[in-house]
Amino acid sequence: MAQMYKIRTKNKDVFLRVAKGHFATSHSHTNYFIDVTTQKTRLSEAKAVAKELVSSYRSNTIVDTILCVDGTEVIGACVADELTKEDFVNMNAHQTIYVVSPEYLAGGQLMFRDNLTPMIAGKHVLILAASVTTGKTAQAAIDAVKYYGGLVVGVSAIFATVEQCEGYPVSSIFNPNDLGDYESYNSHHCPLCEKGEKIEALVNSYGYSKL
Repeated sequence: MAQMYKIRTKNKDVFLRVAKGHFATSHSHTNYFIDVTTQKTRLSEAKAVAKELVSSYRSNTIVDTILCVDGTEVIGACVADELTKEDFVNMNAHQTIYVVSPEYLAGGQLMFRDNLTPMIAGKHVLILAASVTTGKTAQAAIDAVKYYGGLVVGVSAIFATVEQCEGYPVSSIFNPNDLGDYESYNSHHCPLCEKGEKIEALVNSYGYSKL
């Protein structure tokens, strides 16, 4: 595996752990692997990430439900905690924030069981992802929220390459400018493949599998 290094911020618990190389996701090839494992699993880092993310929503966005994809439930709980510390506006009867995760169907579609749909229908839903690069996962989440009658208020991620997805704002801590030479390629037209550079690992938001 390529050597990992950290892109740091002023907060020691907010950083981006990356490796440069040739990696394949389910939707594209990229020259960086972005590892957010510890942010999703270590409480101190999840809390720090949450504090950074809520600045985009604290004063002007109603949030009733946080929809966690990519295994971001720990961060989602920390975001909910941050948003409920102040007199934060939400519209559900319990005056709290729901933190939910979807089930995944074949083809990448998302679904919710009947006991979870009341936490989506009619609620202001913030979608939380580890990263938004091609936007496929975020699009599926947006489609699911709308299908179940929810109101999407935004998409939030640790790393994102886009500022909007399906017309909804995407807020992130890090973006390609933090990497300088980040590139994402169509898997069928990848210049790294055309140069004969072998794929080092299959990667997604959960980690990597070395080839």
